[in-house]
Amino acid sequence: MHGWPVTEAHWRELVPRLLAHGFMPVPITLPGLGKPAGNMSSFRKTDLARWLGNEVGGLTRFSIVGHDWGGTVALLLAAAMPESVNAVVIEEEVLPGIDVDIPAPGAGHYPSWHGPFNRAPGLAEQLVPGREDAYYGTFLQQSAGPAGLDPDAVRSYVDAYVGVLEAGLGYYRSRADDIADVRRLEDNPIHTPVLAVGGRYAIGHAVADGLRTLATNVTGIVLEELGHYPAEQQPALTAEVIVDFLLRAGGDGA
Repeated sequence: MHGWPVTEAHWRELVPRLLAHGFMPVPITLPGLGKPAGNMSSFRKTDLARWLGNEVGGLTRFSIVGHDWGGTVALLLAAAMPESVNAVVIEEEVLPGIDVDIPAPGAGHYPSWHGPFNRAPGLAEQLVPGREDAYYGTFLQQSAGPAGLDPDAVRSYVDAYVGVLEAGLGYYRSRADDIADVRRLEDNPIHTPVLAVGGRYAIGHAVADGLRTLATNVTGIVLEELGHYPAEQQPALTAEVIVDFLLRAGGDGA
């Protein structure tokens, strides 16, 4: 599951590498992240985890790889379905309500403006329509750090988010409920193996630091030259790290 503001193209380099190692990867787009939300009206992450649980209800054992908001949903799904989830990979996410500082140099690159801006009632609705290049493009450029992103991918992401602004904002405006749900995990952390992947020029080791309050078996890795999009910015290395972890965890990818 990818996050905001990208699409399943975020996994374009990871999917064939997983296939080559015998996994059966299924990219999943959360409602409203680059495509219409359909019948989904709640963007509370426990509700999205419940939706995803129904989507994969025919699978008895699987692993989850989540980027950004996809990481929050992934961990909550693992908490709800411990008998089914082999392993969790969380790329570049600190869950809502977890108080950890982003270390340097990532703190100087990863944007701090987008969360408050997206949560402010009515503000983005007035300022973003017609200015999607500036809004999404600025976030993508800043959060990618010095490694940058493929310009064609950036263009496709910006285009995909035209017309789905309201749903994207909903992911940020459920913060109070999300914090309450995540904090319940602090009292009952998951035991599923978790790999925390951070980019040095984005969230870095704060990914693992934040997860250690929510899970008992966390492996952290920081990829030195990368920003918020490791699976795109250095796909071979990122895939190697993820595949190695999933194989050691005994997971069958989904």
